[in-house]
Amino acid sequence: MIYGGIEAGGTKFVCAVADDQGRIQARTQFPTQAPQPTLAQAIDFFRGFPGLAAVGIASFGPISLTEGRITSTPKPGWQNFAIVDAVKSALDVPVAFDTDVNAAAVGEGKWGAAQGLDTFLYLTVGTGIGGGAVVGGRVIHGLHHPEMGHIRIPHNGVFRGVCPYHEDCLEGLASGKAIEIRFNGAQPPEDYWDEEARLLALGLVNWICTLSPQLIIMGGGVMKKEGLFPKIRIKVAQFINNYVPIPKIVPPELGDDAGVLGAVTQALDGLR
Repeated sequence: MIYGGIEAGGTKFVCAVADDQGRIQARTQFPTQAPQPTLAQAIDFFRGFPGLAAVGIASFGPISLTEGRITSTPKPGWQNFAIVDAVKSALDVPVAFDTDVNAAAVGEGKWGAAQGLDTFLYLTVGTGIGGGAVVGGRVIHGLHHPEMGHIRIPHNGVFRGVCPYHEDCLEGLASGKAIEIRFNGAQPPEDYWDEEARLLALGLVNWICTLSPQLIIMGGGVMKKEGLFPKIRIKVAQFINNYVPIPKIVPPELGDDAGVLGAVTQALDGLR
């Protein structure tokens, strides 16, 4: 059997078809535009695979799991969009749904860096910042899914953040969008990355102290900056100050396919 996965990102959509071992048979990606043209490209891709058993959607948020829709996103045109119904009605297959970071966490647990662990964190630092946590073998859900990018952390008093809801939350201060606005689209100076590491490490310390993860996986475009991982590890150690053990902080083993393979995992597990 084959399964479909959609990583619905704020910048791009990634669609893939894979088997139940996570082996990708076909993959495509395209820019995230308005809902209708974007979903039309995804549907056209999956219609090329008539044996599709189910589809998983790993979406940017916030989302409503019960209603299958994207809710209060700042991305124009996508507010309250019923993405699950749109895919289900077009393809007539079961559809699983969660946030992109929750799905990536599940994918890394099944096929990636977190295999054999039951408590770990996946964080993406890209256009926005989001996190998915697996605790005791289960993805955390509650009143709503976690919005780890919107925790409040100390800023430096110079740059106050760009989040339209909170300004100086972690996403507003340290996301790719924040960096772009902070430097007017130019490349940040090399000494800026110490500040980026400080901001991200402050977030990690909060989650280390509250969730006690065995591993932290950090993906997304910002994390591809050479030398950023060592800076973050140093800052985390300084902030923890030998108070509790520090988990390993690593890139995703599944690389850029963590999200879409997580969506495939959702489809597979949802059908089972």
